[in-house]
Order: sequence, then structure tokens, then C-alpha cells
Amino acid sequence: MKRIISDQLDVWKTKNGRKPLLLQGARQVGKTFSLREFGRNGFPRHHYINFEEQERFTAVFGGDLNPDRVVQDLSLLLNTPIDRQTDLLIFDEIQQCPRALTSLKYFAERMPELAVCAAGSLLGVHLGESPFPVGKVDALRMGPLTFEEFLHAGDNPMLHEAFAAIQELMPLSDALHAKLWEEFKLYLVTGGLPEVVAAFNRNRTDLFAAFQEVRAVQTRLVSDYVADMAKHCGKQNAMHLERLWRHIPAQLGRDQSGSAPKFVFKDVLPGIRGYERLAGAIDWLEAAGLIIRVPIANSGLLPFPAYEKESFFKLFVFDVGILGALCRLPVKSVLDYDYGTYKGFYAENFAAQEFKTCHWDNFACWREGSAEVEFICEVDGAVIPMEVKSGWVTQAKSLKVFADKYRPPFSAVFSGRNLGADQRLRKHYYPLYLASKFPLPWLRRDDAAVGHASEAQRHEPTT
Repeated sequence: MKRIISDQLDVWKTKNGRKPLLLQGARQVGKTFSLREFGRNGFPRHHYINFEEQERFTAVFGGDLNPDRVVQDLSLLLNTPIDRQTDLLIFDEIQQCPRALTSLKYFAERMPELAVCAAGSLLGVHLGESPFPVGKVDALRMGPLTFEEFLHAGDNPMLHEAFAAIQELMPLSDALHAKLWEEFKLYLVTGGLPEVVAAFNRNRTDLFAAFQEVRAVQTRLVSDYVADMAKHCGKQNAMHLERLWRHIPAQLGRDQSGSAPKFVFKDVLPGIRGYERLAGAIDWLEAAGLIIRVPIANSGLLPFPAYEKESFFKLFVFDVGILGALCRLPVKSVLDYDYGTYKGFYAENFAAQEFKTCHWDNFACWREGSAEVEFICEVDGAVIPMEVKSGWVTQAKSLKVFADKYRPPFSAVFSGRNLGADQRLRKHYYPLYLASKFPLPWLRRDDAAVGHASEAQRHEPTT
């Protein structure tokens, strides 16, 4: 599967002042595969060490951390020389060997010519006794496949090429919009974990069989994540983590309007109330990459943190497919796009996942009084409100409240509507499946060329 991270790894390889790279992300998002592909395609040779599976390598880091000695001892264990000028050295599951994590500092200082990449699932990465090499590593975060990557992994290269070619804020053809919407609904079921997507693609000609296997794989992965909690946190803490994680879908479904509500701490864990008692569990799940925390700001001004409270936020699941498995939502309901108030927070969870995976770190929810906009973000120094609608009705009273008070250069609405813009209202319309491409440039300024909203914008995609 072609991943966006591949291009970022290529940039890292050739940049000046390159430091050892730490690739972070939840388990099963494809870190190991991406690094080994990077080694195969970008270097004459690469050397792969997995500290979870190959414990004998841990002893190499038990003494001093001089890179010359470390490389010499690793070469002996690998039974092959490591060329510091041309080779790539990969440390996988580095959280299992905290001293190897610390050694990255010395590789940066004393052997910068050697390309070193490390992968960590974040389960325990920051919990070791050895110090983290602050300022001595380059870091990248990897998430599940985006919708664009899902298209690339599919069986229709023309559709992916058409998606990739969308580079400006102009309406798509009705046929392209309808086809992308159909693929989007499939993605809502599978999500972006590579093993799940591969299972779906193997059986794609028989959707019933494909989705049976998809849910089976997702259910197993949920069990694996829970097992990791117990492994790293102990039985009692793992029970709290699991209960909190499984409670997120119920929290998301509380608001009958369909919008994801603020996270409420009452009744999540028996006998435990208040943010202070749950903060550690929430921090752990976020560090493990299993949740996305979106703060709630009470102002549309920058910087967002100045208007946020630590205990006011929304929580989303890191992968929309895993969200479906946790909800036990029937696949048919998703494909029919008919699952009541769940639709609203499903759409919002998808948007948050795309924004996070595409490295939109500076975004928040906005709430003042009774007005609320799903997301706000900073674009070229301006705060842009982004409304998320699960269907095709795009009227948003809160968006108008925000626009009247803060006068943003434009606002964005993500929904089932076609791509386009209304220059008079300063509104940009994005189909939900184009969340990863926000913001697209507006290249044609005359409304006549756009026609405000095409006929495709006013009708549902064919289902």
C-alpha cells in the first residue's frame, strides 16, 4: 500500500542536519511495513532489529552507548557489516529497549552520517526510566490510511487518479462525486488499518464476505489493544483504560442532535468522577494513539490554548472502522447511510481522523453560549470555522453566529454536498471525503464560472 509517510521519509533522508527519526503511532497503522519499504527502496541495504521479537539485541545497549561500539556489536549479531555512509538501521518496538531510545542522542551527536529510524507504538515509550533524547531526534507521526490512501489501495486506479487530481475549489462531475461517495461509505466500515483494508480488498467482489472478515479482523484488533493495556499498565489500570475506551462511542452518541458532545466524566468508571481522576487514563490512551482529543475553545481568536480549559474537550476514536466495531454498528446501516444520530458523530470522527492524520495539529472545537461549531483551525493566520454535516442539508446557524462575530475570510462546510463555493456568503463546500484536502485554493474568482452551486450540489449522490 502506498502511504503518504513514504514521501515524508524521502524528505527526511536528504535533509540537512538530519537526526535519527522516531516514527510514532498506534499499533497496526503500518509503521514497520513503511520503514522496511523505505529501506528496500531507498538504500543499498537496511538492517532491521525488533526489540520485542529479538531480545538478544537488548544486551548490546546494556553497556556504554558509544555508537562505534554499538554498531560493531550489532554487526556481529546481524552477521553482516553496517555501512554508516550508505545503510539504514531500523529499531522497531524501541519502547521495549529504553536504552536504545536513549542511544539515539549519541547517534545524532557522534554518528550523524548513519541513517537511523526507530518505530514505537507509544505503548510505554514515555514510561521507561531512561531519559528521552529531547532535541536529538526528528519525529513523524503515522495514523491509519486516509481516504486517499484507501482509494490508492483499491481496485480502481482511475478513481484514485481523479481524486489526486482535485486541486482547486471547483465542482466535480456528478459521476465522480457519486462514485467517491460510494467509496467513502465503504471506508466508513473498513477504516484505515492496513490489515483491515487488505482483508476487504481480498474479498471486495463479494461485499458480504468482505465485511464479515473486516469485522472479524477489527474485533481481534480491539482485543489486541486491550491486551496491550494489560501488558503495560497492570490488570486494574487496564480495566479502567478499557472501560474508558469502550465508553467513547456511548459518549459520542449522547447528543440527539447528532453532533459529538463534550466528554462527560460522570459514570464512565464506577465510583470515579471528575477529570482529575480520569486524566491519567485519558492521557495514556492519547499517548498510545488510540484516541483523538479535540479541545473546546470559548473564543474564535488565536492562540487557541489561551481560550481552552484542560477538562473541556471531545474524544474520538483514532480509526472510524474501529469505532464501528466498538459500537457494534451493523455494516448494512453504514452502507445504507441510515443509522440515526450515529451519522453525525461518525462524520465528525472521520473528519477529526483525517485532520489529525494529515498533521492538522492546531484545531479545536468552538463553543460560546448555545452556539457551537465542530472544528476551527488556523489557515494563514486566520481562524476558519468548519461545520461537519452528515447529510446534504448544509444550513448551520452556529456557523453564521461565528462568522458575524469574528468575520473569518471564509467558512467551510463538510457534508454530502459536491465541492464548490458561494462567494457572496464566503462559504466553501467540501464533500466529507475531501477533508484531507482542506483547504483547497480558490483559483477562479467569478461566480458565473462556478454557478454558486451546481445541480450536483443540491442532490444526494446516487445510492
